[in-house]
Amino acid sequence: MPFLLTAEQRDFARTLDALLGAADTATAVRAWAAGEHKPGRALWARLAETGVFALAVPEEHQGMGPLPLELAVAFVELGRHAVPGPLVETVAAAAFLDRLGDAGAAADWLPRIAAGDAVVGLCADGAPFALDADAADTVLVVGGDTVCRTETHGPVQATLDPARRVSRPLGGTVLARGPAVTAAAGHAVDLARLLTAAQALGLGRALLTGTVDYVRQRTQFGRAIGSFQAVKHRLADVLIGLEFAQPLVHAAALALAGGAPSAGAEVAAAKVAAGEACYAAARAALQLHGAVGYTDEPDLSLWIRKARPLRDAWGTPAACRARVLAG
Repeated sequence: MPFLLTAEQRDFARTLDALLGAADTATAVRAWAAGEHKPGRALWARLAETGVFALAVPEEHQGMGPLPLELAVAFVELGRHAVPGPLVETVAAAAFLDRLGDAGAAADWLPRIAAGDAVVGLCADGAPFALDADAADTVLVVGGDTVCRTETHGPVQATLDPARRVSRPLGGTVLARGPAVTAAAGHAVDLARLLTAAQALGLGRALLTGTVDYVRQRTQFGRAIGSFQAVKHRLADVLIGLEFAQPLVHAAALALAGGAPSAGAEVAAAKVAAGEACYAAARAALQLHGAVGYTDEPDLSLWIRKARPLRDAWGTPAACRARVLAG
């Protein structure tokens, strides 16, 4: 199975990296955490111009997809730069609407998602809360074999990551019922897990890069702490975890794209590996940065505080391991 990206996919990743590197995402994250969505939506529009959201939407609805591997490539970069907003949920909602078979709902929302004009929340897999419902144009709530659409939600609550704000959807209009809803939701959850794993992989790589740079500069006893063997071993362990997670993410994307019967289990395995590797990178960054790692003022905190929520979003490690064992 090919695990290496093509030249076009690598170019796409570099383009996103350059765009986001020049975009001051930290400011957008802090604004999003304060409930000010304008900088984040502006960034969202720039991502749409590169075709990120169109990768989730079929051609008949003005998209280029669905292309799970290219989406995974994009979401690694989104995670690397800590882009705020319900990115995973919007793309998963597009996959859900595409599979649902409701021509009216698909025609209403998929072109808008592809163009970056619509932010769509998604509650599925038993989740009682919607992420960033206050920023979403609509929220799809799946319960059993029924899906509802709502624009109403309860009070917004903070989480460990200040830019991941949750609220409980209220009321809503039934869009569809039946086995098609269950099947579409299952596919959407698999895609959400895959893209969350990709985000975690990118976040972990950013944390590792930042920590390596820091330990090369910070000194103790007249030496850079990066020269200490214990520090080298700790960072090597983080790198190994991230390196092992990457091919699992790529393989899961290929399995999902090909409709393989094992896709769900492969996605769950990738989610466990990437989530745990990212969490290990965050713990290492926190400890090796010393007192700076425990403060909110540096941008580092925005990255560190995303690691555990991403590890647990769309399936905790225990839930994903159970899915792997179920086959």
